[in-house]
Amino acid sequence: MSRVFIVGAAGKVGKRLVKRLGTVGHEVIALHRKTEQAQELEALGATTVHGNLTELEASSLAALMAGSDVVVFTAGAGGAGMELTNAIDGKGLETSVAAARLAGVRRFLLVSAFPEAMRGEQTSEGFENYMKVKKSADVHLASSELDWVIVRPGTLLDEPGSGNVHAGLAIPYGEIARDDVAGFLAVLVDKPEITRQIIELTQGRTPIEVAASRLGPAQKP
Repeated sequence: MSRVFIVGAAGKVGKRLVKRLGTVGHEVIALHRKTEQAQELEALGATTVHGNLTELEASSLAALMAGSDVVVFTAGAGGAGMELTNAIDGKGLETSVAAARLAGVRRFLLVSAFPEAMRGEQTSEGFENYMKVKKSADVHLASSELDWVIVRPGTLLDEPGSGNVHAGLAIPYGEIARDDVAGFLAVLVDKPEITRQIIELTQGRTPIEVAASRLGPAQKP
């Protein structure tokens, strides 16, 4: 089993991922910003570490990551404004990548954004900034030497997951339950052969394990 360090563990996808990973026996280290978040994360099975992503230096974050096998970045400002989006989704991702390199953690999974999100609709300046920052974060990670995977889920839903998804390098835009995003990430943790891929993800008809397996090198035509 792996030691998984989750950045953004207290978020909606993060908490679901903590629970899933703990259920199958992984050791989960959960980075959280607010002290009151620790109790819930520990109840889900995580070992908690306190730290503010907007304040941590790469060296300090690397010390917290030390000994981990995988980093999963699920942090996000959640619509709290452009300044915080820039600090968390942008600079926070860059700091986390630098920390992973310093800590010697090769595998890095990033939850990003589906490029077609809200296209054709009237959007705010804040949303357009969010999309720009997410793309820049993708570029930053993809240009690193880490064994990265970028997951771009469609519109996120809080309804229970079905356990079935549509995953691919380029697929039509759609919705997906946060449960199923967490389930897909949990499967990726156990599939190191899936690396250096950008995967788009929506709800679908294929069981998560099967959908992920089809993305592995052995399954390519």
